[in-house]
Amino acid sequence: MDYKSITEKIIDLKNTDLALRNKLVQSGQLNERYNEKMKELHNRNAKILSHIIDTIGYPTIDKVGKEANEATWLVIQHSIGQPEFMKKSAELLKSAVNENKADPKSLAYLTDRIAVLEGNPQLYGTQFDWDEHGNLSPNPFDDLNRVNKRRKSIGLNTLEEQIEIIRRQAKNENQSPPTDIENRKQEIEEWKKNVGWTK
Repeated sequence: MDYKSITEKIIDLKNTDLALRNKLVQSGQLNERYNEKMKELHNRNAKILSHIIDTIGYPTIDKVGKEANEATWLVIQHSIGQPEFMKKSAELLKSAVNENKADPKSLAYLTDRIAVLEGNPQLYGTQFDWDEHGNLSPNPFDDLNRVNKRRKSIGLNTLEEQIEIIRRQAKNENQSPPTDIENRKQEIEEWKKNVGWTK
């Protein structure tokens, strides 16, 4: 198996994704709605990665190295329009983490993303959105003490510290809340129903 070219391919998927995100940040187009170009890219990347996973199994650190393993997670994390692929990948990532072949932090982020998309409380507090006060805040979670215990167990900082970091990053990128938060929330709920996250 030619893991070298697969490794390069996965890293290329990540770089294309981040380049488009950066472009949208620069032009102030990141926060209003799910950008069409970004949606297309995320779906295309998911399709390519799904084919890679069907060929070699989950791209673990021992197969593709740390960078491509993290890039795999990023592509999965962004494949929000593909619920089945995302959930299947989470199971494969869980096995890889249990075998010490992937980072437990990646699994925490992916687990939380799926929970939020399905309308459930997150476990690690990794997913944020704009609140009614125009601040980036964690999506609903069960209990702050439990969240911080879980975060500590996999080497993450406290949720309070993470809130500071996320808000500072948004400020540095000149991100601003959507003009109509309620309308955006409604659009998100409709989108989640359309792609199959909720009923």
